[in-house]
Amino acid sequence: MPDQLQVFDLAEVNSAIAATEFAGSIKYFSTVSSTNDLAREAVQSGARHGVWIAGEQTAGRGRGGHTWHSAAGEGLYMTALIAPPIPMQSALRLSLRVAIAVQSAIAATCGFRIRDQIDIRWPNDLLLNGKKCGGILIETASTPAAPPLPPMLRYAILGIGINLNHTTFPPGLDPIATSLRRELPDPSQPLRREPLAAAILIALDQEIRRLTSRNLQPATSNFRDLTQFSSWLKGKRVRVEARDGDPGYTGTTAGLDPQGFLLVRGEDGQLHTILTGGIREP
Repeated sequence: MPDQLQVFDLAEVNSAIAATEFAGSIKYFSTVSSTNDLAREAVQSGARHGVWIAGEQTAGRGRGGHTWHSAAGEGLYMTALIAPPIPMQSALRLSLRVAIAVQSAIAATCGFRIRDQIDIRWPNDLLLNGKKCGGILIETASTPAAPPLPPMLRYAILGIGINLNHTTFPPGLDPIATSLRRELPDPSQPLRREPLAAAILIALDQEIRRLTSRNLQPATSNFRDLTQFSSWLKGKRVRVEARDGDPGYTGTTAGLDPQGFLLVRGEDGQLHTILTGGIREP
């Protein structure tokens, strides 16, 4: 494997993100069990901010306990720890907001078109030309408040995994997974991780600021049509996966509710709110 896939220029990334809340807080490791585990350990020591990036994860995982194929040096595996002053109700929107930040960063660094090529499958999957190229795993904790004040977000651990330079995948993943490099017009040259890592942190900083300001202003002053980022949010025929004893069903996506949960109108005409689980094409 080329040396450039093994070396990570931390100074380059720190220079690029100097104007963000993440400046100077990045730690890089060649191999770890999981960057989310490192963030969780930092939280237990009192930290509320930080970024951990790894060249390889030996125990990476995705949403619902799924494993994440973390080949050494070929992907970008990172976790950001944040603690914006927002109610827990607003924190429910984090998965999609983080996905939008990652999508924006991929588009900026690789030239893929937002939604047409780099799409978001609610709430946390990044699809590139119809195949999964990245995923997000978020863990949150709240701080209780005396009524009528709402519980507030104590911290959020934002785990991000991107298939960057993979040229092959295990047989079970190859039909449904891809990498940024595989989808480029010329996939012969490997992609550096540093530009994408910096772009993600810059876009993430912007999304966090936008989410925080939304809680300080009338909702109408900060409205964004999120369907511009994802073809899966409205008018998409999907199958909702069975979860926690509830049977799966098919229907058509009907946008988001005020809390950021996906609405799906089932074939029986009933409007469902998807609180957990994932969606797929039928």
